Amino acid sequence: MKLQAKFTVSERRACQVIDQPRSSQRYEANPRDDESSLVKRMFQLTRQRPRFGYRRIAALLRAEGLAASATRVYRLWRREGLKVPQKKRKRRRLGESANGCHRRRAEFKDHVWAWDFVFDKTTGGAPLKWLSIVDEHTRESLALKTARRITSEDVIDTLAELFAMRGVPQHIRSDNGPEFAAKAIGRWLAQVSVEALYIEPGSPWKNGYAESFNSRFRDEFLALEEFESLATARQLTMAWKDDYNHYLHNGWYRNLMLVITLISAFSVRQTRKSLFS
Repeated sequence: MKLQAKFTVSERRACQVIDQPRSSQRYEANPRDDESSLVKRMFQLTRQRPRFGYRRIAALLRAEGLAASATRVYRLWRREGLKVPQKKRKRRRLGESANGCHRRRAEFKDHVWAWDFVFDKTTGGAPLKWLSIVDEHTRESLALKTARRITSEDVIDTLAELFAMRGVPQHIRSDNGPEFAAKAIGRWLAQVSVEALYIEPGSPWKNGYAESFNSRFRDEFLALEEFESLATARQLTMAWKDDYNHYLHNGWYRNLMLVITLISAFSVRQTRKSLFS
């Protein structure tokens, strides 16, 4: 007994302090003859039905003619450390590291498109959702569909409209969102001979062109505008998209981005030199 060892007292004195009968202290359990077979059967049932708790397992044991009251099964359940595993949502893991924008680069116009979602809300708190599609080679914004909710069918309709106006790209890069990874989209893209490049899960930087555009979209548009309704959001979005593509095609915006990129690369190089010199 721990109290006896810690305070160097007799068993009688320790039991008297904690008000426990000495007979309880000296009691030694005598397992029933059928306990080992009962525990073995419990493990078998829990493997077959992992979502069953001890009450349902006890009911199954009693149905087999075993002496298994709920309290007895609960005692054995706790002793053996059994528990019902937590539910986990199943996910379709389609992405690969090789599909990142740093490995499979766009080499010409309409070679690789990238798409993603952006979220905001109206002044009244109603949700707004944008589907953005970007040409990775020209950086052009091809689509900014605005709606309350966008399903896989809406994505297909937007792509079909773009394909009719602009032509069919060779690849489309995206993350593993449920709208992009939907089987309906996969089948439809396969029919029009477009390869879906799903990036590695948890690696948004591998869809860098979409993330870069979305960051600019949030900073230059969403952070400045308030939307009273869906119609207002659509109108303002189209005006911003036209303005963005206008400056991009005139070369001013692209030249500015090139200067920023060169300055960043030079800064990184200077930092590395200072660290290793």
